[in-house]
Amino acid sequence: MPIVFAPINTPLRIVRVAADDKTRKHLESLGISVNNEITVLSSSGGSVVCRILNGKLALDGNLSTKIFVV
Repeated sequence: MPIVFAPINTPLRIVRVAADDKTRKHLESLGISVNNEITVLSSSGGSVVCRILNGKLALDGNLSTKIFVV
């Protein structure tokens, strides 16, 4: 499921990043890569604030629909 629909405060595993190579490499530098753990802290209007590694990250509606988690 896309991270925008993920439950809040539940540890999830990233299974796919459906973005072009440039965007995927940028996200990987931020810690968003396949098999990493991510937790959604809040979600509103398509924007998502999540915890990845030891930091927090805000994703806009466009990116949050391209990150798939389980």
